[in-house]
Amino acid sequence: MSIETVAVVIPAHDEEALLPAALAAVAVAAGHPDLAAVRVRTVVVADACRDRTAQLARAAGALAVVTDSRNPGRARDAGVRHALARYAGRGGGVWIATTDADSTVPPDWLAYQLARAREGWQAVVGTVVLPCSSPLAAPHRALYETSRPTDGTTWHHPHVHGANLGVHAAAYLDVGGFAPLETGEDRALVDALEHRGHRVLRTALCPVLTSPRLHARARDGFGAYLAAMPRAATTS
Repeated sequence: MSIETVAVVIPAHDEEALLPAALAAVAVAAGHPDLAAVRVRTVVVADACRDRTAQLARAAGALAVVTDSRNPGRARDAGVRHALARYAGRGGGVWIATTDADSTVPPDWLAYQLARAREGWQAVVGTVVLPCSSPLAAPHRALYETSRPTDGTTWHHPHVHGANLGVHAAAYLDVGGFAPLETGEDRALVDALEHRGHRVLRTALCPVLTSPRLHARARDGFGAYLAAMPRAATTS
């Protein structure tokens, strides 16, 4: 599968504090030598922001799409549609990678996804980790990896995170893109891809570092999961 352009889409709601680190990490990933012949563009969707999110995105060289949807699914889709309209029309040869404004991707993140695309995978569904310094890191890992095989075989994990997701643009368009959901838009997209028979790789080999904050921007999202997790961990 030939990829000419990668569009990294980051939805953000009042994220001026954490967005610069997220963009810096994406810039490092875009500079990986395996992407020397690939055009990488970053689109930040500043959704209902009252701070300098859009300005900081532009200062870092990203495109800033300003919306007032107050809806993560709509915001992610707006970013993808903007990227496709600007760079590829109907999406031939374009890979969409999504992450979050409170997350930092590893240096080989984009190179890893494109390597899988060249193998024929149409979507890559990755995992997340918390900073080792966080008191939530150990209980998170214990609960998160419950289904990991103990014999060392490949873990086809059950998790879906907009913070670590990649999909070929043609497959994205085929299933209608991110649904306009307040939460779970990432899982709905992956469910639709699998239902349509697209090749979806679930892998834990290239995790993204994400924030351990308990009051995340998305209602009932990862922050809510983390808020409930210590209680679940101690009662299990």
